Amino acid sequence: MAKEVTSKEENYSQWYNNLVVKADLAENSAVRGCMVIKPYGYAIWEKMQGQLDRMFKATGHQNAYFPLFIPKSFLSREAEHVEGFAKECAVVTHHRLMANPDGPGVVVDPSARLEEELIVRPTSETIIWNSYKNWVKSYRDLPILINQWANVVRWEMRTRLFLRTAEFLWQEGHTAHATAQEAIEEAERMVHVYADFARNHMALPVIVGHKSEHERFAGALDTFTIEAMMQDGKALQAGTSHFLGQNFAKAFDVKFADKDGKLDYVWATSWGVSTRLMGALIMTHSDDNGLVLPPHLAPIQVVIIPIYKNDEQLKQIDAKVAGIVTKLKALGISVKYDNADNKRPGFKFADYELKGVPVRLVMGGRDLENNTMEVMRRDTLEKETITCEGIEAYVQNLLEEIQANIYKKALDYRNSKITVVDTYEEFKEKIEEGGFILAHWDGTTETEEKIKEETKATIRCIPFESFVPGDKEPGKCMVTGKPSACRVIFARSY
Repeated sequence: MAKEVTSKEENYSQWYNNLVVKADLAENSAVRGCMVIKPYGYAIWEKMQGQLDRMFKATGHQNAYFPLFIPKSFLSREAEHVEGFAKECAVVTHHRLMANPDGPGVVVDPSARLEEELIVRPTSETIIWNSYKNWVKSYRDLPILINQWANVVRWEMRTRLFLRTAEFLWQEGHTAHATAQEAIEEAERMVHVYADFARNHMALPVIVGHKSEHERFAGALDTFTIEAMMQDGKALQAGTSHFLGQNFAKAFDVKFADKDGKLDYVWATSWGVSTRLMGALIMTHSDDNGLVLPPHLAPIQVVIIPIYKNDEQLKQIDAKVAGIVTKLKALGISVKYDNADNKRPGFKFADYELKGVPVRLVMGGRDLENNTMEVMRRDTLEKETITCEGIEAYVQNLLEEIQANIYKKALDYRNSKITVVDTYEEFKEKIEEGGFILAHWDGTTETEEKIKEETKATIRCIPFESFVPGDKEPGKCMVTGKPSACRVIFARSY
């Protein structure tokens, strides 16, 4: 089974594509640039969605739903915003089909043209703020803390399953506040929720920081980001949170009366993660044998496979395993007992390995006699034989050990690929090796664009935390020699 997957070292891009398809996560659809998320892939997304949803609600947010279609005039109201998305918008112009008068099939009815074109949701700030205008009158109506789980469309020309598709699934938070400080705190709080989710559930080490002005979300005053490193040394933006100031409130005339009766515009945030997280999960942990899933997000955490000589022996193993399954499920562990007779044990081993199931238990005839099971952990492929007595506690601890080990492995790799450079010549050399580069930059868009044009590297973030002594101290830009406030992280990215 694993032989069907191209080696990472041989061709990383092909390895990723193979893995997505062979592990039954997703496939390309008949619609160009769109994907079909298959049940196993969707089960992982549901685990992500469920955990994030709990975290959002724990911070006081509620779910709502807003229209898929946005009147074109709405997008025109916030100049930077529309400019940021104009080239990616899908536009609905008509509302009816008719039988083709010249032959078989259907055509667009020319008389059914819409009075105003509708944009298929690329993001929802404009349609949501049009609603908030009706919801907000006084400081008593604030804050509004809303999240939406939805699909969005951005007409990408170069697509890749999960990483970049014309339609994708995501969540988008949109909040309204009485003060700038409150909105900034909300935007920072949510980027840290994302970081917490990435580290503790995805086992994904991320760097939290500010985006440069050039890389900010269209219409934002500040953008916070979590940046992850994939196994090929490229960066992936895993989630963003934006302080929008009063831009959208002014565009949609959303005002509130404060405690003194004075009218002011509301302060806003938006924040989101998408099915791109699936790509991050795959590329961070997986190997040439297939997926490596962190137990916290694995749809199947434990698979049990019997090896038997005859039906009588299978019945005995079935009876023994039933008690173990019950005990594992009682601990909240998702377990599958695969005693189907239409596939050989060897095939099952390879298949569950490919699908990244964290723990595999095997019981054969000798195990039945000895009251033992063979245990294999997916992260290291190590096997051992242990007694069935107390196996449920053993497996529970093992799952947490695997979760921690996967994170440590990814963290160690990332940290080994963070390089400090002082000159542009050194930068050009090191960027070819991949990884994150800490370098001084003069803070101008001109220098940023020059670096991107000449090296294909972008500023991933201005990190909150320090990685090497002195990286938060002023210095000189590696390109221009002008003053630099601190080192920033550069990388090539997805």
